[in-house]
Amino acid sequence: MGNITNTKALTFDLFGTILDLGSSLTPFISKSLDARGVTNISANELWEQWRYRQRIEQYQDTILMLGHSGYLETVRRALHYTLRLNGIDASPETVKEFMQGWQHLSPFPEVLPALNRLRSRYQLVVLSNGDPEFLEYLVTQRVKWNFDDVISVTSVGAFKPHPAVYRGAAGKLGLEVGECLMVSANSFDIMGARACGYRGAFVNRYNLPYEDTQFQPDVTVKDFTELAGVLL
Repeated sequence: MGNITNTKALTFDLFGTILDLGSSLTPFISKSLDARGVTNISANELWEQWRYRQRIEQYQDTILMLGHSGYLETVRRALHYTLRLNGIDASPETVKEFMQGWQHLSPFPEVLPALNRLRSRYQLVVLSNGDPEFLEYLVTQRVKWNFDDVISVTSVGAFKPHPAVYRGAAGKLGLEVGECLMVSANSFDIMGARACGYRGAFVNRYNLPYEDTQFQPDVTVKDFTELAGVLL
């Protein structure tokens, strides 16, 4: 374990770390596939392709530097690509229907009890690729938990793991980068934070490999219950 004793703030990824995207979205995807009689791909398979493609869209958005298009726009573009990849009509109406599930995201069941434990020792902050209005809705209506701050990457105009995201968040919190610990289920997020001097906790819910890089997590846990046990 790295030196996490100086940590004052935990910055949490939202999508896939606090919010359970797969379990939240696949029922909506399944319903839309069934309505179209699609049998060549399952809801789980389509979601996996969609999520993978969304990350490519985010990277392209940041690298091109044509102006930050926003999180939900990259979700939409990725869906459009994934539907066409599987021979499914990608009309605006179809895209809108598949996108509905994003308004119904729910947190993993152990997240809130762990946050209630962690708040006694740390500032708890959302640091997310999401758009500000969408984050406000998700935090207040879906997670329903009062974070110390909610920071969107739109403030720096680039998606994680761009260094400006992590440095900007530390600055906004009035902290040194080494006083912040990034909590994420996305290994690229931990890698980006660690490269900027953050500490990092990798919530490895699905037993995935981590990048072959010098920027390793200080802590690896399977869920938020284990995270609270390690950090308190």
